Amino acid sequence: MKKSFRTRALAAGALALISMVGLAACSTTTEPPESSGANMADVMFVQMMIPHHEGAIEMSDILLAKSGVDPEVVELAEQIKAAQGPEIEQMKQWLDDWGMPAMSDSMDGMDHGGMGGMDGMAGMTEEDMQALEDASGPEAGDLFLEQMIVHHQGAIEMAEDVLDDGEHPAVRELAENIIASQTAEIELMRSMLDS
Repeated sequence: MKKSFRTRALAAGALALISMVGLAACSTTTEPPESSGANMADVMFVQMMIPHHEGAIEMSDILLAKSGVDPEVVELAEQIKAAQGPEIEQMKQWLDDWGMPAMSDSMDGMDHGGMGGMDGMAGMTEEDMQALEDASGPEAGDLFLEQMIVHHQGAIEMAEDVLDDGEHPAVRELAENIIASQTAEIELMRSMLDS
């Protein structure tokens, strides 16, 4: 389980690095069909947001397996899972419809060595995940909130980027929903930490 998360995190980080510096040689060279209404910004967003959402669900699962956690934090973790699971399925369907590979497919064969700090693109480093797994009770709840705030901030940045460059109406709608819902959740999580 830890290895699969690290693999997804590294893949997401590698793709983000590629897009930031414009090294298209390592990314997929196939464009989505013109009839799809999607461009490469839409594809990259979806390819990166799937493992990002999977990371949030994995964090939630870790928290939900613990006892002694504040019921409000438990409820939030359940809400995150309930919202992001269907979004993952929708994004996977878009990639299928566009004939575009998922992150794991598009990154096959790339050397992920030396990516070090890029784990954060999927929101969490291996050390962060281990800290959450090791924490218990209220401490686990607080750590989950702190880490999820950072994770949500990453998703909001990705969503803002696709609103700048993406063209697909449904992708843009998802990005707007991510910005609205996760901004509200960040405010809620900050208030939980303050109380």
